[in-house]
Amino acid sequence: MAKLDDRSDNVEKLQRSIQNTMANLREANDFLKAHGEQMNERDKAALEAKNERRERAIEGFRDEIQDEVEDAHQL
Repeated sequence: MAKLDDRSDNVEKLQRSIQNTMANLREANDFLKAHGEQMNERDKAALEAKNERRERAIEGFRDEIQDEVEDAHQL
């Protein structure tokens, strides 16, 4: 028998993911501010690109939360 899809805590999980990703983004930005001038360009560019992916991920998490809220209201 297939397991039922329990989505009751999806919003909380997505919110935690946003918080964790934002913390990583801030930490990386702080690191870049403190050490960016000492980093080689390849490593600095890689960290900046990773932060851009983090920002897109946060947007995606927020979109997913909105979908969850809309789905909950349809029930």
